[in-house]
Amino acid sequence: MKRTLGIALTLLLVVVTVLAAHDLFLKPAAFFLAPNTASQALIVNGTFTRSENSITWDRVRDVSIVGPAGRSRPDVSAWSDKGDTSVLRFTTEAAGTYVLGVSTLPRELRLEAKDFNAYLESDGVPDIVAARRKSGETTKAARERYQKHIKALVQVGDTRSDAYSTALGYPAELIPLANPYALERGAPLRLRVMVDGAPVANQYVVAGGRTLAGRRIAAIGYRSDSAGIVHVPIRATGQWYVKFIHMVRAVADTAIDYESKWASLTFEVRPATR
Repeated sequence: MKRTLGIALTLLLVVVTVLAAHDLFLKPAAFFLAPNTASQALIVNGTFTRSENSITWDRVRDVSIVGPAGRSRPDVSAWSDKGDTSVLRFTTEAAGTYVLGVSTLPRELRLEAKDFNAYLESDGVPDIVAARRKSGETTKAARERYQKHIKALVQVGDTRSDAYSTALGYPAELIPLANPYALERGAPLRLRVMVDGAPVANQYVVAGGRTLAGRRIAAIGYRSDSAGIVHVPIRATGQWYVKFIHMVRAVADTAIDYESKWASLTFEVRPATR
């Protein structure tokens, strides 16, 4: 009886973990660094504040660091995937705004209808929710192929540079149209939503985070305009994320029902000093 109960609890924990571990974020240990400083960034696989599983190196498609000297691609020696959180180690060089990027290879999963519906609702995929309701498919299980592409902006020293707007060429990507570290107080951050190298109109985008005191910045959804640009009001100081999931019905591939491409961008907003 005890053994059976133990197995059941283990299986329940696995299911809960799978359902909870959706989002992927790149969170530097510090978003503001001095030049020529060794640091690291956490690959948080779960929620913005808690990682449920590490990302092993065999799942990584690309790792990039873009700074004033250009783009470099760290290898496996800079990566650790022990425990529940992966770590990317890097060293800054000259002052400027840096982009850190990680892109993962596609994976597939199958979820029962109830779990798939809950995931769509919680993770911000309202268009697929609406489409499934309209077609009467909310009772159908779903097979999905997904891939995730994450970036973080780090300010090194006091000099701001244009690397923040570098397109890494990931299948899904958020590209800021202004440097978050140069925004005027109260100004919205404009970002272009990109999928497969093209802007995406009417994409649902979610922004939120944590204040510098650790309080939650409520997640709010926005839509990109006809040019694929989304305007995100920066409502508080703290660590921010902006994210989206671009999901479509699979047409030619009978092995899956949906294909999704995820993107997230993180940065920190400090109080104005002037």
